[in-house]
Amino acid sequence: MTIFIYAVLIFLVIRFSVTVFNFLSNPKLPRTVKHYHDKVSILIPARNEAENILLLLESIRHQDYKNYEVIVLDDNSTDETYNLVENFANKNQNFKAVKGKVLPTGWLGKNYACHQLAELATGKYLFFLDADESIQRGLINSLIERMEVGQLALLSVFTNQVMKTLGEILTVPLMHFILLNLLPLRLVKFSANPAFAAASGQCMFFNAKNYHENQWHQQVKKQIVEDVEIIKLVKQSNYTAEALLGNQLIHCRMYKNLAECLSGFSKNLLAGFGNNILILLIYQLLVIVGPIILLFYFNFDLLALPITLIILSRMMISYLSGQNVLINLILHPLQMLFFLIISLISIKKHILKQGTWKGRTIKAI
Repeated sequence: MTIFIYAVLIFLVIRFSVTVFNFLSNPKLPRTVKHYHDKVSILIPARNEAENILLLLESIRHQDYKNYEVIVLDDNSTDETYNLVENFANKNQNFKAVKGKVLPTGWLGKNYACHQLAELATGKYLFFLDADESIQRGLINSLIERMEVGQLALLSVFTNQVMKTLGEILTVPLMHFILLNLLPLRLVKFSANPAFAAASGQCMFFNAKNYHENQWHQQVKKQIVEDVEIIKLVKQSNYTAEALLGNQLIHCRMYKNLAECLSGFSKNLLAGFGNNILILLIYQLLVIVGPIILLFYFNFDLLALPITLIILSRMMISYLSGQNVLINLILHPLQMLFFLIISLISIKKHILKQGTWKGRTIKAI
């Protein structure tokens, strides 16, 4: 037991050190006052997004960039997604609605939709967005500035998350918690090691020439966590890539209730750990079970250090991700409980091959 306690404490110190590094390095997308004029292809895969898609299209229409095209690919929706986009496009010449092809064997839906979109694009940059997002003025210029300064093949941005229900508040902050507690985000760019890889499929900004030469989505056509796999491939191919936080320039409401959160996050959590059940369980043991054991194993004086580190970590991560610090501190125990629940659901889906999303079966490889 003593060895396990020391392991928990050491892992906690390591995670705290990573969080401090992220906090001090402040890995947010810098805003720019410069204006660029290169053509940007904004590419949006959409499957049953009638509730969300117009909010995104309106936010694009009102942003401050001029030279762009928007292509929305309707991925065999069963709702009014295509009709809504087509009507919007008829009134706004920069927008276009297209119908996606039938999903071929060997592809996952989103990956194939993005591959089709890239084939239709004509811009210098390819800007992939999810349909449940909204963008702010200044985002596109800031993305291009970062691409040009860093000579990047890919820039991915973790969006600021919009949360309106208790179910969302109990689960969505876990995404930034895991990211900023485990990975020094600046090393995605400055280390050539593919192990330092993170990306968000909600915002992927590519150099179009580089993308077409490498066909990134085709290379990961079967991957559930395609965003991380793409940025690994980019780095392995000796190109430069970067991942940053959204800095309030792009927002997303991923899910609308607890059931959607549990289903959505469990879909790809285990895949984010390389589909290695043992690694995920060890992580849960150190992050969740370990601190609970500490509560019973130590006296209050000895608990001061781990409690302080956990509180400071949550404060820094909440600040960096633009979330409510006080709410995350108060709800931390419940958020950890739901993290454990999501992990167990993800493992169950993986073992029983029950993964589905928007009516399609998802099989990990």
